[in-house]
Parts: sequence; C-alpha cells; structure tokens
Amino acid sequence: MTQILKEDGKTIIKTGERIDTLNAAQFETDIQPALEQGVNLDIDCTALNYISSSGLRIFQSTARTVVRSLGGQIKITHVNDDIFEILKMTGFARHFNVERI
Repeated sequence: MTQILKEDGKTIIKTGERIDTLNAAQFETDIQPALEQGVNLDIDCTALNYISSSGLRIFQSTARTVVRSLGGQIKITHVNDDIFEILKMTGFARHFNVERI
C-alpha cells in the first residue's frame, strides 16, 4: 500500500512491498497527488522487495514530471541491496539520487 506524507518541505512516497505489472497502474494513480503537491520528492523504498519493468517505468516518468517539468528534485531512499542491483543494472542508479539502507 502506498502512503504519501509531507515532511520538512518535501513529499515522501512510501512504496508497498511490490511494484509489478499487477499493481503498477494503481501505484501510478496513488502517487499522482504527490506529483501535483511538490517538487522535492523522496520515494521511500523501505518496504519494497520487488520491482518490475512496469515499476521502473513509473519511476522514470515520475522523474520526468518532477525534474524536467517542475524543476524539482527526486531521491530514491532506503533501497535494499536487491533493488539497488536492479537500479544499477538498468542504469537508474546513474540517473537518480539513490540512498541504500
């Protein structure tokens, strides 16, 4: 389940355990209000233990919206080793500010 919080002038999106083909559309819908609220965005992946290409696509489109369209910043935080490896292999770790656990 996705949660959206405001803290210290930034918007935090807390992911659920999985972002995959089955729930990616719902995740994208859930985070839309966060994209409209602020330009400093943290995606907190504390609970995330699986992400598919559908989830990566949402991260990419979110970055486009926040960084390119709104001139903001995006950070992916609390990433476990398995998710970090996926971000690294796909090149996301080079283009995103990623903080590991």
